[in-house]
Amino acid sequence: MKNIIQFILILIPWFLSRFLFPIDSSYYQSLQLPFFAPPDFVFGVVWTILYILIAYSIYQIYQNECWKQLKNYNHTILSNYIFNQLFTFFFFTLRNTFLGFVDCVAVLITSLFFYYETKELNEKASKFLLPYLFWNLFACILCIFIYFMNL
Repeated sequence: MKNIIQFILILIPWFLSRFLFPIDSSYYQSLQLPFFAPPDFVFGVVWTILYILIAYSIYQIYQNECWKQLKNYNHTILSNYIFNQLFTFFFFTLRNTFLGFVDCVAVLITSLFFYYETKELNEKASKFLLPYLFWNLFACILCIFIYFMNL
């Protein structure tokens, strides 16, 4: 039971932006979108799965590593987390596709560091971050297309 609670405590913060900055799907649908843009409901499904994988990866590290070894790891997670949460604010609350794209690039860069540092600590745990990396790359491509198509 303790392990489940620890996992849930790691998972819950990743959903914070959904409550602080609600997604306006009508805004997304009003934009000019590239042919490869998924329907808006796909994002909720994909991000839920990704957040579970991220939380499990973090949980694995915290279960097996000494806290003193995790200083850089914790900073990397925090920076990735902040950029990840800010995307919804920039893109949907401010309705700024450029800031959304810039933030998306920051999420991608910090997720690369997140993956690398996780791999240094626990290779198995890092594999749970691979879908996150690929989705972030796709999201950056999607965001740049959306930005240029809506100038």
